[in-house]
Amino acid sequence: MTLVTVAHPQTAYQRLTQAQAALCLLPTAKQQDLLLEFLEQLLRWNKTYNLTAIRDPEQALIQHVFDSLAVVAPIQRLTMPVASSRTSLLDVGSGAGLPGVVLAIMLPNVEVNCIDAVEKKTTFIKQMIGVLALHNLSTHHARVENLAPSKSTVVISRAFASLRDFANLAGAHVAEAGHLVAMKAKISSSEITELETATAWRVDRFEPLTVPELQAERCLVWMRREGNQ
Repeated sequence: MTLVTVAHPQTAYQRLTQAQAALCLLPTAKQQDLLLEFLEQLLRWNKTYNLTAIRDPEQALIQHVFDSLAVVAPIQRLTMPVASSRTSLLDVGSGAGLPGVVLAIMLPNVEVNCIDAVEKKTTFIKQMIGVLALHNLSTHHARVENLAPSKSTVVISRAFASLRDFANLAGAHVAEAGHLVAMKAKISSSEITELETATAWRVDRFEPLTVPELQAERCLVWMRREGNQ
């Protein structure tokens, strides 16, 4: 596999290896290749279809791949107790498959479904299912509120500005003991109050994230339905 869009493919491979080590991830060589192939395909498609505002290969590596990799370990910890069964994850507003495609690559025992309302983005994800042979990945072109409840173990998104909107639109897709998980840069007390006043969801915990090579705040906001432990 040759990463032709990134100017220095060997450097990209080394940086990816270092980033994963910093995140305490132990990928296989095949997973490494799939991540870089995904980045290559994303950059190529983006030239024609405008899938993401980030066009610089170096920034795409950091803000798309590394940012998505930062949530792998937290999701993995959640799914390990039920590793004998197929855990399901719904990525809402997935865009070009972020973090969904990365999670499907890194967590082959998790069934990942990427939802987006923009057809060209789900078309790209469908292409990645074939190109990368990701049998645990699926995608749907739809608005999440128009889909039948999926009863997923985890419903995740980095697309919503508001926790309340995320809970209202996607909460129906969470299994009884499942989690809503928001990838956020910053979170305010007013946003939490708004969520807990207007919905049946409560913030369970905040999990700070460190994204390799990115000097910015990141966290996961874990939410549960009121009354669930």
